[in-house]
Amino acid sequence: MAELLLIIPFYNESFRISKQDYIVMFEKYSEIDFLLVDDASTDNTLQMLEQFSRTFSNVFFLQNSKNSGKAESIRQGFLQFNVAQYQYIGYFDADLATPIEEMIKLFHFISKSEHFLFVMGSRIKLIGNNVQRSLVRHYFGRIFATVISQFILKTPIYDTQCGAKIIATDLAIELFKNPFKTKWLFDVELLLRFKKIDTDYYKKVAEIPLDTWIEKGNSKIRFKDMIGFPLQLLQIYFHYDKK
Repeated sequence: MAELLLIIPFYNESFRISKQDYIVMFEKYSEIDFLLVDDASTDNTLQMLEQFSRTFSNVFFLQNSKNSGKAESIRQGFLQFNVAQYQYIGYFDADLATPIEEMIKLFHFISKSEHFLFVMGSRIKLIGNNVQRSLVRHYFGRIFATVISQFILKTPIYDTQCGAKIIATDLAIELFKNPFKTKWLFDVELLLRFKKIDTDYYKKVAEIPLDTWIEKGNSKIRFKDMIGFPLQLLQIYFHYDKK
């Protein structure tokens, strides 16, 4: 059984990302498989992913028939690809705000652990690390995270929205089985789903502070999306709380 598959969702990324960074990543980590999911891009992203797949034996790609968002793109990876052949499944963002080296760090942590099944990167600005994030997003994120931690999950979690996660495959398949209720808050839904199937889930989830996370700008999350987050939180709270 292979050890790790990393899923990366893409939407209109061909002029926003460094192709050379991807080439270096695929070559350096040839023992890891990458699944690139194109979310019905309207630029040359699909052609770029196809080229990666032809060039590197550890790179595969899928294309969504319609634009569905990050959560559904990752979920389609579980539905359309043979993920059961891997011990762990991870995902991170196409802009590589989380460098591949940080994903490797998360993988080493979970693969050596005897009881953690779900590992999350956490963007904590500490002396000596390189976490670069705009003040607006930082303070909005802290308010958002506090609400989630205290009232939604009722578990002390610092950063649910960091786009770097690695999950044991059997658990991941269960968590991604059904469509998500929200477009941007699926990370919270994953934890709520884990909580539903295992009341001791918090003992099996670990947050690992990242040494490097660099905001790249041109985020797919717009300000009007962030304004809608409170309503989406209520939506998922009542959806998962009633079950």
